[in-house]
Amino acid sequence: MKFDTTPIEGLWQIETAPHRDERGSLTRLFCAEAFEHLSPGLRFVQVNHSVTVRRGTIRGLHFQRAPAAEWKLIRCLRGRVFDVAVDLRDGSATFARWHAVELSQENQREILIPPGCAHGFQTLSDGCELLYQHSEPYTPGCEDGVRHDDPRLAIDWPEPEAGMSPRDRGFRWMTSDFEGVRA
Repeated sequence: MKFDTTPIEGLWQIETAPHRDERGSLTRLFCAEAFEHLSPGLRFVQVNHSVTVRRGTIRGLHFQRAPAAEWKLIRCLRGRVFDVAVDLRDGSATFARWHAVELSQENQREILIPPGCAHGFQTLSDGCELLYQHSEPYTPGCEDGVRHDDPRLAIDWPEPEAGMSPRDRGFRWMTSDFEGVRA
């Protein structure tokens, strides 16, 4: 595993390398020892698998507030996605900045998103599947989100939006009084 920094502190892009032979391949997706320098004691307590049928669909921007603020490790198992993390941490030098990475089954890249950052993605192909590992369980009372098309964020989504859930469409704008997230 190779860990690359991004413009957002604590957000890591991870390059994985499959071990191949005549039978196929094996890829390490997570190793507590390898991740120890990023977040001592990092552990994942929940794993989710999402399937998105149509190209251009946007999911997000989601996050959980304290006390359930979470690390997320995201990997694309099938298809291609434009994966976005937005820094919403109160007092962060990169507050309201976003960073995107293309995740695909071909590049076998992962993204590690720190607590206090929102996550969303847009599918770049039909039939995308993502694997999410979470450091905290889903906690309905702590879930939150911001709009994917918020002008303050100005995310440059690569495709026209082809679908979104009513919940995601109903997230709030980041007005000037947006207090940020305390992770």
